[in-house]
Amino acid sequence: MVSIEEKLGLRIAQLRQKAKLTQAQLAEACGYSVNFIGLVERGINAPSVSGLERVARVLKVEVKELFAFEEKKR
Repeated sequence: MVSIEEKLGLRIAQLRQKAKLTQAQLAEACGYSVNFIGLVERGINAPSVSGLERVARVLKVEVKELFAFEEKKR
């Protein structure tokens, strides 16, 4: 079973790539380190609630869009 942190990380990576941003650009715009963004995208760490708001703002989406996970079909 995939954790919510892994789902969130994958979703942030997808939205970041769609926005044509590098991890470094996202990190700088959000006030995070590149290392932290990498950990988030791998599902090892997660931003705080206020951090999620910053990430969403930079990616030009609402916070709820960060949690719009696609369900995989079996």
